Amino acid sequence: MPDVPLSGRSLVTGKAEGEVLYANAGLSFWGGIDPSTGDVIDQHHSLSGQNVAGRILAIPGGRGSCTGSSILLELITNGHAPAALVFSEREEILTLGVIIADTLFGRSIPVLHLDEQSFAKLQFARFGRIQGSRLHLFDAEPGVSRDDVTADESGTEDTTVELDETDRSLLDGSHGEAAQIAMRIILRMASLQRAHKLIDVTQAHIDGCIYTGPACLLFANKLKNRGARVRIPTTLNSISVDQRRWRKMGVDTALGEPASALADAYMDMGAQLSFTCAPYLLDSAPKASEQIVWAESNAVVYANSVLGARTQKYPDYLDICIALTGRAPLTGCHLDENRHAAVRIDVPLLNGSDDAFWPLLGYHVGLLTGASVPVICGLEEAGPGLDDLKAFGAAFATSSAAPMFHITGVTPEAATVAMACGGKSPRRKLRVEPVDLLASWNELNGAEDPQVDLVALGNPHFSLTECAMLAELCNGRTKHPDVVLAVTLGRAVHEQARAAGYIAVLEAFGALLINDTCWCMLGEPVIPPAARTLMTNSGKYAHYAPNLIGRKVHFGSLAACVDAACSGQASGQLPAWLAVSTEPKGIC
Repeated sequence: MPDVPLSGRSLVTGKAEGEVLYANAGLSFWGGIDPSTGDVIDQHHSLSGQNVAGRILAIPGGRGSCTGSSILLELITNGHAPAALVFSEREEILTLGVIIADTLFGRSIPVLHLDEQSFAKLQFARFGRIQGSRLHLFDAEPGVSRDDVTADESGTEDTTVELDETDRSLLDGSHGEAAQIAMRIILRMASLQRAHKLIDVTQAHIDGCIYTGPACLLFANKLKNRGARVRIPTTLNSISVDQRRWRKMGVDTALGEPASALADAYMDMGAQLSFTCAPYLLDSAPKASEQIVWAESNAVVYANSVLGARTQKYPDYLDICIALTGRAPLTGCHLDENRHAAVRIDVPLLNGSDDAFWPLLGYHVGLLTGASVPVICGLEEAGPGLDDLKAFGAAFATSSAAPMFHITGVTPEAATVAMACGGKSPRRKLRVEPVDLLASWNELNGAEDPQVDLVALGNPHFSLTECAMLAELCNGRTKHPDVVLAVTLGRAVHEQARAAGYIAVLEAFGALLINDTCWCMLGEPVIPPAARTLMTNSGKYAHYAPNLIGRKVHFGSLAACVDAACSGQASGQLPAWLAVSTEPKGIC
């Protein structure tokens, strides 16, 4: 193609040129890109095997984990980042990673937002050059150096944010340098989000305590050394190691020491020692309509959808900035209008379905909806429990960029479809058939070898009721000697389960109980080096495990996982509720 100029909105201005790397599906940087190399490791994505370094990465937006901002920060600081990012959707997680790199490390890349029609043209381009708000596309490498071009700053639309007396005092440094830096970052994001004011939030949950590389620890220490102190109650997500036992587990000090130091840095800022990816299981869980700032994708979705609290899908690092100030941009799911469903999805209730139905459906719905909030209809009689909704939400948050979902007759803001949609008609209407769920089942079940070496449970962290269910399934049975069954759970739930007698049953079965960390952070030797195939009941981990640890996965119900732990084999059969539903119908 000849030189094709496109104009958009510059989210982070700058100049760059390079080969265009295009995809029409969102990409989670966490679990999708190796932060040390820039390789795309998401085996479910069309860009799998490509390398983003030095290229103009054009994707609709991110999806999945809030830790994408941290991965991008690592890439920018270690020289393996894309030359620029181009999006067609509202993308805040990755943009925040660039803003942090610019603000605290003096390194940046351009970020540009295009409308869908303009964005689609990138699939036909080989090379591109970004100059502020303009993108020029070429079918061959352009000959003019970008150093000869002056960046066009037009298209950068800053929003004036109304500040109150507290905001101004934070901004002028009256509350210390760390709070001042945090407020600058918040205001920069608020402007990009077109938020006109800030609001008070009551609590925070920090996802940036996950160790992704040297930059995340350097970021935390920069804040701590400048006197950072949280202004609101703040909990911490799962960290990258079991802080009390990582040495005993054989974790390399190259990971264990900085990962533990990162957790300590956030506790030095006043955060609580919680170390769980399921903060909704803590006594401090927010109430309906409470304005909070939570990161960790599954926690955000659960808080908004199941608890009716109000939070955006906050990127790593913006979470601690808001915790240091107590102030957040009034935008996203903090506002009524952004909580309404835009997509209606009708789902048949499958007779006899077990607990695997919920993560399977959540994963599939997330693939369908992208960044749009859905309302799921047809499950009014299903009566999902809180653990079912937890599993649904975690899988949904893995495959989707949306911050919440509604299920009519189940979740608090969806007594009816009209209520979920804010009185408007949904923009799209879709129907999920059993054969569609079969396709996602096959996507999550990538293992061909029936042997199971590891059963991985607790992603998100197990609840007390899940501990009870697992203890009942394991009681009186014998685990196969060559299979490791491991459960990740928070310290608080662990102690509750011990008091209830569940831990004794699980330990007698041979289960390994792991605190503080979660499966998305675990690697060898906690995951046995000889293990080649694992089984899990988590739709989230079934998606991420092949990318993160290079193992094949069987996915199924909790009961099927325990059966595999006892036999050392996955049955390889579809659950009866899915097999019956997808049988070809006879002709009468």
